[in-house]
Amino acid sequence: MKNFTLITLIFLTVSGSIFAQQEKGIIGANNWLENWTEFKPNQSDYREPNKILTGNISEDITLNKRDTYIIMGSVFVTNNATLTIEPGTVIIGDSDSKASLTITKGATIMADGLETDPIVFTSNKSVKRAGDWGGIMILGDGPLNKFGNGSVASFHSDLNPSNYAHTSYGGDNLEGCSGVMRYVRIEYAGKRIKGAGYLNGLLLAGVGKHTIFDNVMISYAAGDAVEVWGGEVVLDKIVSYRTNSNDFKFNYGAQCELTNSLSVRSPYISSSEGSRCLMVLSYDEISEVDFTKKGTSVHAKNITMLNDSEDVQADIEKGLVKEAIFVAQNASLNMSKSVISGFNPAVLLAETININQENLDKLKFSNMYFNNCNGNIFVENNTNNEDLENWYGNAAFYNVYSKSHNAETFIDIRNERRPDFRLRINKIIASHDVEND
Repeated sequence: MKNFTLITLIFLTVSGSIFAQQEKGIIGANNWLENWTEFKPNQSDYREPNKILTGNISEDITLNKRDTYIIMGSVFVTNNATLTIEPGTVIIGDSDSKASLTITKGATIMADGLETDPIVFTSNKSVKRAGDWGGIMILGDGPLNKFGNGSVASFHSDLNPSNYAHTSYGGDNLEGCSGVMRYVRIEYAGKRIKGAGYLNGLLLAGVGKHTIFDNVMISYAAGDAVEVWGGEVVLDKIVSYRTNSNDFKFNYGAQCELTNSLSVRSPYISSSEGSRCLMVLSYDEISEVDFTKKGTSVHAKNITMLNDSEDVQADIEKGLVKEAIFVAQNASLNMSKSVISGFNPAVLLAETININQENLDKLKFSNMYFNNCNGNIFVENNTNNEDLENWYGNAAFYNVYSKSHNAETFIDIRNERRPDFRLRINKIIASHDVEND
C-alpha cells in the first residue's frame, strides 16, 4: 500500500509538472507540428505543374492530388462557386504574372487537408524567396468599422475591369462561411505590387465566423503572414515562420480569437513596413472609421512568440530586434497563457493611448510568460514603464518573468525536421517578480 501511495504521488507530481509546462504557450500532449509542417520548404521538390488555373472560376471545381496546378495571374473564384482541394494537392504560384487566388464574396474554398497529407501553396521559382507570388485572399460579407465596404482592387496589377465587382468585401453578415482551410501550407507569398505594397500570405477581409482556419502554416511571406480586416474569425493552430512583415495583423474592427498558435521570427528577416508577431489596430486613417461600430478586438490564448536569435542582446544592440506586440489606439487585446521570448520590448502600446483604467481594461495580459525580453510592456516613445510594469506585475495577473536562452526554454527548437516549440518541462526558473530593464 505504501509503495502504491508513493507511486501515485510521483505520478501526480510528474502529471502536475507536465500540466504546468503545457499551460503556457502552444499546448498539446503531443507535438502538433509534426507531419504536416515544413521548416525548410526550399528543400521540398514538387512535380512540374500539368494544369493551369487562370481567370475566373465560376463553377464548382475540384483540384485533385494526382495533378499539380499553377496559378497564372489573378484567379477569382466567383458566382458562389466552391473550390475544393483534395488533401496532398500542390498548387504553385507563378512569379512573373504575380499570381494570386481570391475567394470572392459568396464563394467557398474547401481546402481540407490531412495531417499526413497537407495541401501546399508554393512558389514556381527554382531558388525560392519571400514574395515570389501573391498569396490567398478570402473576401466575405462580415462587418467592418469603416464607412461603406472595402476593396482589394489595388492588389491586382492585371485586374480586368470586369473583375472590379469581385474585389469588394464587407457587409452585415456575422454568420458567414467561406469554407475550410485545414492542414494547409502557404510558402513564399507576399508579392510586392506597385502602389499597393506587399500582398499577404493569407488575407481575410470581412470573413464570417463559421469559416474554419485550423492547422495553417505560412512561411517566408514578404508581407504579413495573416492579416484580418473586419469580420469575425477563429484562428487555431496557425504557424507563422520567418515572415518579413507582421505575423498576425488585425484591423478595421476585426473580432477574432487566436489560439494555440506559433510565431517564429528571425532578427535578420524584417520589413520597413512592420515586423512584429502581433499587431492590433482599429484603422489606418481615423477619417475612414465609423466609431458607432465595434473597434478591433482580439482574444489571444496559448500563443508562443519567439525571436530565434543566438544572441538576443547583441541583436538588440544592432537594431535587429523590435517589440513582439504592438497595440494601437481604440483597439482591444486580451492575451493569456502565452509566451513571449526574446524581444525589445515584449509589448509596445501606441503613444496615443492614455494609461487609465478604461484603457487598461481593454489591454489585458494574464498568466503570461515573459522570457529574455529587454523590458516587458512600454508606451511608445516613453522609456519609463514603471507604472505599467507594476500594474501587470501584480500577483493577481499571474504573469511570470525569466531570463533563459531559447534552447533552455523550449523542448527542441534546433531540430530541423521536427522542432518542438512547447515549453520545456522542469527547466524553467521563473518568478512573479517584474524585471525592469
